[in-house]
Amino acid sequence: MAADAPEADVHVDAALVTRLVAAQHPSFAGPVELVANGWDNAIFRLGRRWAVRMPRRALGDRLVRSEQRWLPVIAGSLPDGVRAPVPVATGRPALGYPYAWSITPWFDGVPAASVAPADRRPIAEALADVLVAIGRPAPSEAPPNPYRGVPLSHRDQAVAERLASGRLERAVTTDVAALAAVWSDALAAPPWTGSPRWVHGDPHPGNLLLERSAGVDGWRLAAVLDFGDLTAGDPATDLASAWLVFDPVGRTRFRDRIERLRPTDSADWVRARGWALAIGSAIVDAIGVDNGPIGRVGAHALEQVLLD
Repeated sequence: MAADAPEADVHVDAALVTRLVAAQHPSFAGPVELVANGWDNAIFRLGRRWAVRMPRRALGDRLVRSEQRWLPVIAGSLPDGVRAPVPVATGRPALGYPYAWSITPWFDGVPAASVAPADRRPIAEALADVLVAIGRPAPSEAPPNPYRGVPLSHRDQAVAERLASGRLERAVTTDVAALAAVWSDALAAPPWTGSPRWVHGDPHPGNLLLERSAGVDGWRLAAVLDFGDLTAGDPATDLASAWLVFDPVGRTRFRDRIERLRPTDSADWVRARGWALAIGSAIVDAIGVDNGPIGRVGAHALEQVLLD
């Protein structure tokens, strides 16, 4: 694989961002620097205070529009001290660029994907607090997402194909038969029958921003990023963080905190492990593991789901 993200559908660069900002939001004009090419969006720093979120794939257009509509609603529920990149200005397609785009606050910090899993343990309780705060009952007009929050059976065809393809074994050392057993257990678990809950949809380490804590624990959770997959459905989707983010020690802390904050049963955790496998296998299958931290997030998830 050539990059830590899928190939882009359109070319996005600092010169284009500079022209779009000057044409649509000149009061924000400033130096522009590419800082990340994410799965669906490129992130640019704009001056000292702002960031620009630019879809680089067609799917990203829908996700950015969803963020523009719903993130202001969700962000108000986050615990004190944890921020979200609520858009301060929205952009429209122009100058040959076909997608919606956003200007958001810039947050300093370190992506959790760049921090060793054992060093992420101190954020276990804070992340649990965030996901419980987000995961309240959602309105009927919440954005649909065929890839998150749905019954796991809706993802079976894609996951089963990855497991049978041989591609996972070529990218990472793993026991595919054991992964298939984990997936079978998740499919057999009783489904979510409660009301649809808000689901972040992608709470992996690349979307968690950390900063150094003043205490002895090392890191604290400063911000949760990328709400493009936000949807309503099974809250077990977000509980996949237990395997995407943490090692066994951190996972125990995360799970204990979740269970103190809201009713959660064993079926929820079995489905959550299935979601971790689904997300981790999608990452590894799409980009491999050798070109950056996001690929290693996928490999970590596949390793961790086999430990429990």
